[in-house]
Amino acid sequence: MFNLKGRVVVVSGASSGLGAQMAKGFAKQGADLVITARRIDRLEALAEEIRSMGVRCLPIKCDVTNVEDVNNAAMKAEEEFGKVDVLVNCAGSAKNNGVLNMTDEEWQFTIDTDLTSVFYVTRAFANIMKKNNYGRIINIASMYGLVGNTAMDTVAYHSSKGGVVNFTRAVAAELAKYNITCNAICPGYFATELTQETLDTEEFTNYMKATVPLGRYGREGELNAGAIFLASDEASYVTGVILPIDGGYTAV
Repeated sequence: MFNLKGRVVVVSGASSGLGAQMAKGFAKQGADLVITARRIDRLEALAEEIRSMGVRCLPIKCDVTNVEDVNNAAMKAEEEFGKVDVLVNCAGSAKNNGVLNMTDEEWQFTIDTDLTSVFYVTRAFANIMKKNNYGRIINIASMYGLVGNTAMDTVAYHSSKGGVVNFTRAVAAELAKYNITCNAICPGYFATELTQETLDTEEFTNYMKATVPLGRYGREGELNAGAIFLASDEASYVTGVILPIDGGYTAV
């Protein structure tokens, strides 16, 4: 089960963190990869590692908030592989602040990067999937898209990821007729470039231990199984699902 040999998987935000981890996870299952991000040097290094696993890998420099970049990436992917089977929307960033103090710029940056970009990328690659009457779209949202939190003020991030959650349901309903599924993964606390500094503090570690039933942060690779399942042929009847991988944070 879950053999992805011959499938073409696109991962945005693949230059580091969860995107890079999932890209390598898909490669281990035999998939060919298209990896995108703004930092082409990081992508080239990852592409070499992925190719050493015996699969093909196309790195493309792409700013997901720039619609021309996104459309160009989709065109290059189709030219190279002739199809796209799986899309993982993983690119994102955020500016943290609360509703009382957040600036217009902070709000717009976060919404553009974490929500509007998902629309741009999904539109571009789903149009390729439609041609082949097959697709798996996996949006990386967040457990913060399902609940609030008392650890830090980050209202735009909650809002954008909540938008991704219901965007996922809307796309699942719309594209089902083309044999395209759309699901979301809502990660909990995982260490990445964007989160490491916060997670390492004693205050936040104590908060995590009090709120995460498993009592620890997510480990490298622990998103891969969920992503591989949702990308697989075996998950053909799974669409519109929101899957928290959060150590139980949203269960209590």
